[in-house]
Amino acid sequence: MSKTKEQLTWFQRVERLHPYETLLYLGMLGSGLIFLFLVAAFMSSGWNQLEGLNHKIPVSFLISTLLLIVSGYTATKMRLYYQEENTEKIISSLRNTFWLGALFTVLQFLGWKELELMGINFTGIPSGSFLYLLSGIHIFHLLGAMIFALILLVQLRKNQQDSIRNLILLTNPFEKMRIRLFTVYWHFMDSVWLILFVLFVLSF
Repeated sequence: MSKTKEQLTWFQRVERLHPYETLLYLGMLGSGLIFLFLVAAFMSSGWNQLEGLNHKIPVSFLISTLLLIVSGYTATKMRLYYQEENTEKIISSLRNTFWLGALFTVLQFLGWKELELMGINFTGIPSGSFLYLLSGIHIFHLLGAMIFALILLVQLRKNQQDSIRNLILLTNPFEKMRIRLFTVYWHFMDSVWLILFVLFVLSF
């Protein structure tokens, strides 16, 4: 009886989700499955083949990982500043998160160049191909979050110029939800990359 009650409670929580929340969580689930299948394929393709080439993980991948960790911190601060109703700091944190994401993306491309210089090409050994494929799909997903960050940034700056609209924005549950969903997705992308990065390091 209690089990049925727990299940009903869980379903009630799902039913109360905003459609945007439902779409995001379903999207994250789908993306997680895609990465899971690709990681499984990467590991079954002889992922230790790269170890025999006597190379190390591209430095650009290492730097980009550090930047993405910092971006996770700035994204978290954005939610805290929203609770404090500090629009200026919200914009600053969102802007920093976006630029850190942009730098991460640039460094990923530089990492691909480093791989090419090592003789690891997309059309080469299977494990090398998966380095490009996994990091490329991650960039594609992160670009979606960066586009959303730009949209939020424009809207926040526009509302900041009007005190009434700014007050509405800071007290609107929908706007709070949008910022929360952005940070949830950004942290999801952070986590996915950290897992990929560890696998990449172990493969060299």
